[in-house]
Amino acid sequence: MPVYVQHEALGKINDVFDAHAIWQAPRMALFARRPLLRDLLERTPREQRGRAPVRCFSHITLMLPQEEVDDDRHLTRGARVRDLAQGLAALHQKDFGDLLQGDDVRYHVIGADRLEPGEVEVKFGHAVYLPAPGETVQYTVSVSRDSAVWKTVCPIYPNQRLTLIGHDENDATYAAPGWPFGADGAVLVINDGPDAPLEVQVRPKDAFDCSWDAAAGYWTIKSRRGAVDATGAALRLLLRVTPQRMPGTARPPAPVVAPAAARAAGASPSARPAVWKPRAPDPELTAVPLARTPSVQPAEAAPDATYAPVPRRRVALAALALPRLSRYRETGAQVLEVGLNRAFVPSAQAADAVIGFAVDEHDALRAITPAGRERIAVPASFSPVDGTRLELAACAPALADRYCALLMLPQPPALPVASGARFTFGRGAPMLAALRVLDSPRFLRNATGTPPSSADRLGLSRDAFSFEAAPDAWLIARLSPTQALYHLDEHLDFVAAIDAATPEQPYRLPVGHHLVAGHYVLRFDA
Repeated sequence: MPVYVQHEALGKINDVFDAHAIWQAPRMALFARRPLLRDLLERTPREQRGRAPVRCFSHITLMLPQEEVDDDRHLTRGARVRDLAQGLAALHQKDFGDLLQGDDVRYHVIGADRLEPGEVEVKFGHAVYLPAPGETVQYTVSVSRDSAVWKTVCPIYPNQRLTLIGHDENDATYAAPGWPFGADGAVLVINDGPDAPLEVQVRPKDAFDCSWDAAAGYWTIKSRRGAVDATGAALRLLLRVTPQRMPGTARPPAPVVAPAAARAAGASPSARPAVWKPRAPDPELTAVPLARTPSVQPAEAAPDATYAPVPRRRVALAALALPRLSRYRETGAQVLEVGLNRAFVPSAQAADAVIGFAVDEHDALRAITPAGRERIAVPASFSPVDGTRLELAACAPALADRYCALLMLPQPPALPVASGARFTFGRGAPMLAALRVLDSPRFLRNATGTPPSSADRLGLSRDAFSFEAAPDAWLIARLSPTQALYHLDEHLDFVAAIDAATPEQPYRLPVGHHLVAGHYVLRFDA
């Protein structure tokens, strides 16, 4: 791989702010010391024809001991650092003026804690760029391991053609936080100007796969050597480049995935928070099927029975409606936290979660991964593991006063429902209890002094609604006057708020449509 970043140590220098001592050794000591800056630039030209250099590097970063840089800032307000940069630029212009080809000479002096007194290091090369005064940022590069928590790596400027991102800043332009591939690999970002698409390559090419995810708006980089992390997942790095709006130009925004629910429209009905009342626990009911004794066929008789399947429907948990906790302040609820395991089913065990989402008492949303917590906005999409995309959709206006977002479950759990019978859904009903995945106090953190309680007590009545499978629809009846019910279509677009629906005059829900009750978005399938 070519050397994109030249990083060299100059050794001990008596005065690290002496530009001449850093640039070139005295004549009598040329063979007694290590090469200094002038020699390094002369031996590693930017371009050459044959053995003759035709162009030299002109952007150099100089690293001095941090303590000496701090002392200069305290005593002289950084005057010696500025004089050093100006002095080296003048020497550079004087000795290599014919090799600059109109390039600006720029020096940047920084401190480094690892350097001992008198030590000086320099960095220059094809992927080292120093912005001009007032130059605006064209792109911002960030990386993630889970698509939820993104960490900024670096800016890219309009005239910055090459940027090398790797394990550390010694051999790269910038170090990527959480770089998983060791010191052998790097990512090269090529910027050929505002009219050319940005190009991302991996180095070495035969060791990594780099693919562009247009829907998510980032590159996925994976090792071809089959390396895995502590959890057994394949090592990968997600890289996102966000265009910045530049003065005088109109740049398109970064790609955004817009779920269908974000397009929903409608008026928001007035509603009040569900009432939290202590109730005496009712005895749990368990439905036990009756055993049927099969009729005995004579041994000599050939079976001629006809088997007809019993018509059964299915109800699936398509999404979780994350509530606005500000509506439930009188209950003491402070944080609702939902973690999803590798099957993308809500889990009460935090150690099993590959990604989680939290809503606080101020209705702020955060994504939670092993990398940390990140404030998020909706709509948003996440890919915590390869092959699965998780969508966080915006609520329709009619639902926005109760809910922050809809968390789509990529693998919705479902339960069969027999036809011809009416069932009840709610906190006190055993029917579809397996779909009430948040029925646990572990998901809800209350204020100090407030007893723990199930998260289902926020917005879900003991007897919320009844449902019955009809030949061409589902018959829905509202059983509690405080229970809010919403009808969403097959695309999760808002249809109606269900108010007047009784067992005698039920609401007809088309097959494949959704019903929102409490935290649950239930899809009623055929």
